[in-house]
Amino acid sequence: MSTFLYGVLPYIALTIFVGGTIIRYTFFERGWTTKSSEFLSKKDLKWANPIFHLGLLMAFGGHCIGILVPKFVTEAAGTNEQMYHMIALAGGLPAAVLFLGGFLLLLKRRFAGSDRMKVNTSSMDKWLYLVLFLTIVSGTIGTITNIPGSFDYRETISPWFRSLLMMQPDVSYMSGVPAVFQFHMMMWMLLAILFPFTRLV
Repeated sequence: MSTFLYGVLPYIALTIFVGGTIIRYTFFERGWTTKSSEFLSKKDLKWANPIFHLGLLMAFGGHCIGILVPKFVTEAAGTNEQMYHMIALAGGLPAAVLFLGGFLLLLKRRFAGSDRMKVNTSSMDKWLYLVLFLTIVSGTIGTITNIPGSFDYRETISPWFRSLLMMQPDVSYMSGVPAVFQFHMMMWMLLAILFPFTRLV
């Protein structure tokens, strides 16, 4: 099961993510839309939209650095583990607050807003919002619970992900990874699978 979850499923998710997106654009271009609801309710986007997207950009940037930059590189640059962890928290905690806060505002707008918003929310939108919620919440919980720095993802998750990119998956890195981080990995893969079939395109 570990081999499938961390050595096979990521490639299935990425294949659907890339291939499904290309197929949707090529053969179903008329459905290539965000189905914008701004004309239905614009006022409540004033704060929710920029807060959410700023948090998204900060989280994405932090993930790229934390996952793609090997630990020995930052250490060679004179940044020890404690210093790196403090820098990561200084960026990660505000990103989590903005990302989750903005998303909760968007959830409120979508599901507790006007009747017109509810009518224009599809079943796929509901699944998308659920998976996005679980992805963001699990990442936020992982960040908060790891404030003491007891878990070093740069010695486990990061090299695992880089091994995937090198087409030599080493699932052993994921053994012993805390459950919240394993759940977070499952959620991003599920999100990648859903991506081509949702408004995220």
